[in-house]
Formats: sequence, C-alpha cells, structure tokens
Amino acid sequence: MTGDRAGKPDRGEDPAVAAQRDRLIEAALAHVPFDGWSAAALRAGARDLDMPDGAAADLFPGGARQAVQYFSRWADRRMLAALGAEDISGLRIHEKVALAVEKRLEILVPHREAVRRGLSWLAMPQNAVLGARLLYRTVDDIWYAIGDRSVDFSFYTKRGLLAGVVGSTTLFWLDDNSENGADTSAFLERRIADVMKIHSARRRAEGVRSTGPNPIRILRDVVRKRYGTPASPLGDNRLT
Repeated sequence: MTGDRAGKPDRGEDPAVAAQRDRLIEAALAHVPFDGWSAAALRAGARDLDMPDGAAADLFPGGARQAVQYFSRWADRRMLAALGAEDISGLRIHEKVALAVEKRLEILVPHREAVRRGLSWLAMPQNAVLGARLLYRTVDDIWYAIGDRSVDFSFYTKRGLLAGVVGSTTLFWLDDNSENGADTSAFLERRIADVMKIHSARRRAEGVRSTGPNPIRILRDVVRKRYGTPASPLGDNRLT
C-alpha cells in the first residue's frame, strides 16, 4: 500500500496546474537530450502541445531548476502509482525496496538521456542542495510506500542508507546495456544486501548491554527531546 501519496501532486500544488505541468514535462522530455534542461526545451515542448506563447514560462517560472525538480517528482509519483498496483503484502522489506527502485527505473527507461542530463545539472556545486533534497524525497516516498512509519532514529539511518542505494544504482543503470536491465537488477540486489548487513550490525550494536552509557541510545534520546517525531531533516517545505 502506498497511502495517499500515490500519483498525487505535491502538497499545496493545484491539481489543474499539476496536470498542465505533467503534459509539458512529458513533451519537453523529447527535446532535453538536445537542448538540455533549459527554457528552450520547455518552449519546444509547449510548441508540440500547441500551447500559447509564454505557457512554458507561466508553468515553470523557475526555468530549468524548477523543471528538473518537477521531473524528479513526476517520476516519484509514477513510481508510487506503479507500486500501489502491486500486491507487496507477502514480500520482505528488502524485496519491497528493490521493487520500488526497479519500478522507478522502468518509468525512466524511455528518458534515460534526460535523466543523464538532469544528474549532470544537479552535480554542479550550485545545484547540490537541490539534488540532495530530491534524492531525500525519493527515498522518503519509497519507505513510506512500503509501510515504514518509524519515529525513532532509524528514520534517518534508513533513508540515508537507501539514498546511497538509489544514487549508485541509478548511475549504474545509465550505462547498462544488458537485456531487460538484468545487470542493474543484480547490482541493486548486491547494494541492498550490503545495506541489510549494515542495518543488522547497527541493530546488534544497539542491543549490546554494557556497564557504561550506550552512545547510540543517548544520541537517539537527544534527537527525540530536541526535535520530537522525526520529519524531513531538510525542513517542512515540500518542493513543488
């Protein structure tokens, strides 16, 4: 179950405007491999849709920056919808996570070059914070979709570990020419297996009793007292 996030616009976004932005982003994707993530690609997409002059600027006043972040959220929403159509109740946690990542990559297969151009753009120093926020939103959606409702310090560790999995797997996928992405699936399985080992080791470390104070529990208690229930470490403002 993916809850009430699946396929819906981000909080505070007008559904009608979101639908128009979806159409424009989808049309612009054909031009991004040639024009990059730019106002030119957006204008070309608008022309393909016979939108009036100025529509691209009206829908994406933030230009390339807003278009890149919207494309990432566009992929996230479709991932959630695809995952919601699957019966994942009988799967183990690592299998649910792998399925979510694979669903997102399946959605992006026709737009591989647009993803490559987007990651190159996000790799620029001035765009690094946006890149981190978008990656956080993706992994947060995945954990929420598979039923994670943790409110302790593991909220952060789970998302941090999965961010490494999603980032490295996406980079591997960009150059994967294997049939049906078999090599990417194998790579993803190995990365998730590594994360599960790390998570298990951390859980064992938390359970070790000693005569002195447990630093992990102390840190967790400090976070609870200072911040309460975990929320996005990047603030409550959701990117639209």
